[in-house]
Amino acid sequence: MFELGVNIDHVATLRQARYAQTPQAHNVEPSLLEAVADCLAAGAHGITIHLREDRRHIQDADLFAIRAVAGVRLNLEVGNTPEIIGIACQARPDSVCMVPENRQEVTTEGGLDVVAHEAAIAASINLLHGQGIRVSLFIDPDPGQVEASARVKAEMIELHTGAYANATGAGREAELQRLIAAGAQAGALGLQVNAGHGITTGNLPPLLAIPHLHELNIGHHIISRAIQLGLRGAVSEMLAAMRG
Repeated sequence: MFELGVNIDHVATLRQARYAQTPQAHNVEPSLLEAVADCLAAGAHGITIHLREDRRHIQDADLFAIRAVAGVRLNLEVGNTPEIIGIACQARPDSVCMVPENRQEVTTEGGLDVVAHEAAIAASINLLHGQGIRVSLFIDPDPGQVEASARVKAEMIELHTGAYANATGAGREAELQRLIAAGAQAGALGLQVNAGHGITTGNLPPLLAIPHLHELNIGHHIISRAIQLGLRGAVSEMLAAMRG
């Protein structure tokens, strides 16, 4: 079976709703480290967090605290800015996923434009590789973006499944075919194929047709389901759906 990375950003979102001024105080809740432990206990293969430039949820201290936990495979989502790339090089997560970032957006909107920013992205990848960090690029399922991801020497792509998740009927089927084609293309280029954004247990089954699919990174749905099931239950439910 392919792997599940659980994004716990929205555990931090809930914490920040009350403790934005004192996120490291002794009495803050919920605890990100407890969330990490629950996800791993339920069978998750890794943890994903997004250190945004505006620090709306994950804080720098969270990154280093999670990185220090033994046995955690940490995937760090970042925008391509000197400050954040520098912090990533210092923290040395197992992998970095570069994403587009807009301070006004509620969540990441669309994929990274690797074609338009190839030189800048390649320079940051070179810095990350210098620290032994594997790099993924969060892209739309577009042939040009897949090709550019290989050119800049990323090890992985993460296919943006948001358009698929938001579509219905024939539109959803068209988006699925784009994802399938992109997965096949990426595999032929030697890229690891991951996927994420808007994935739920309900819309997951057709995505299993994406060739070379290695990892899903899922956050909002699992945290939402955790309100009813608890975090361990929500992770277990997703893993069961992944097993088909």
